[in-house]
Amino acid sequence: QVQIVESGGGLGQPGGSLRLSCATSGLTFTKYTMTWYRQLPHTSRGLIAAITATGDSTYYADFIKGRSTISRDNAKNTMYLQLNNLKPDDTAVYYCNADPVNEHEESYWGQGIQVTVSS
Repeated sequence: QVQIVESGGGLGQPGGSLRLSCATSGLTFTKYTMTWYRQLPHTSRGLIAAITATGDSTYYADFIKGRSTISRDNAKNTMYLQLNNLKPDDTAVYYCNADPVNEHEESYWGQGIQVTVSS
């Protein structure tokens, strides 16, 4: 059974930092591109960052580029998103997604985790 579990969210201060984690089990982690999405109230889920299966390439949406770092530890089957210089506009539900390198296999989502940026 595949499990995707996000953690590390909660309340952050403007200008502060949070580190989100995405722990996986039940899948071959190194066969998945790992991605973070976020969903603001009354909007659809949008891609914000991604890291390839080998970790050698990353993608960031413009609004977090330069203040965020996505990483993965293939030995721990876990992905991370370091969010720095938090802004109130970062308030959203953040989702982890495991996207298979083999497009014929299934993609998996976590349940989402709330991040609220407020003073």
